[in-house]
Amino acid sequence: MFNKNQRNFGYMASLGFQSWTVEDIVRELARLGYSCVEWTLAHFNPQKDHSELARLSELPEKYGMKASEIVVQQDFVTLDASLYESRLALVNDCISAAGKTGIDMLNLFTGPAPWDPKAPRLGTDLSEGEAWKLVLEAFRRLLPAAEKERVYLAVEPVFGHMCHDYYSTRELLRQFDSEYLVINLDPSHFQLYGNDLPWVVEQLAPYIRHVHLKDVVGKPGMPGREFTFPLLGEGTIDWNSFTQALDKINYRGALSVEFEAFGYFEKVLEGDPIKAAALSMDQITHIIPPLV
Repeated sequence: MFNKNQRNFGYMASLGFQSWTVEDIVRELARLGYSCVEWTLAHFNPQKDHSELARLSELPEKYGMKASEIVVQQDFVTLDASLYESRLALVNDCISAAGKTGIDMLNLFTGPAPWDPKAPRLGTDLSEGEAWKLVLEAFRRLLPAAEKERVYLAVEPVFGHMCHDYYSTRELLRQFDSEYLVINLDPSHFQLYGNDLPWVVEQLAPYIRHVHLKDVVGKPGMPGREFTFPLLGEGTIDWNSFTQALDKINYRGALSVEFEAFGYFEKVLEGDPIKAAALSMDQITHIIPPLV
């Protein structure tokens, strides 16, 4: 049950859940003890009838849960002008649909995505300054719609992107004065770049509206080569100090698992998302202290 007086653990309905029905996902996550569900574009299609999209908010409520955000994440660093416009159009459609269906947060990132072979490479295909211009123009165009619909744009700093750690994220935040530009804090990316997580939480406190639970081990580079996102508790994040920092700023939003231990998911869990969600809940109870 979602309750601001307790920890609200959520789960991103992504890996393995893409073909599941909305109600099956919500029912199973509620059974495991989750109070939030995080949707992706696999279930949130802005081209669908808005009454159908409303089920993404209504069904979690039926089970005492909350739809915490929608992961839209479009790469804004591209040399293809038509692709750039189509990505902006999709995000705008998602903002409009989210506003009408009662889900008030979209998860975005900046780009360029280093795992995408078609994404441009900084210093080779375009300069850092040119990349920033694309990112800033995207948010300049998206924020008016977000403000109108009262939908928060929760930027997630991600490895290899223009916004990837505390300092690069500050550059984006300083460019805009809007309460609807906020942060989805995934500690794994900040940890990867050596940021002091409790200090990051303190500094970004006014912007933190959503939090991911994901661990990491390694150094910046490519996943599977220089670093990996292991099971919760197997990485280098000090979850006790991170949680204490969140408590210090009185954060009461979603703590949502983003399961990206891909090899373990396929080889050990046999691609079963319920096994992944159940395992994650068990790990959460051991690494995150209860709210005092």
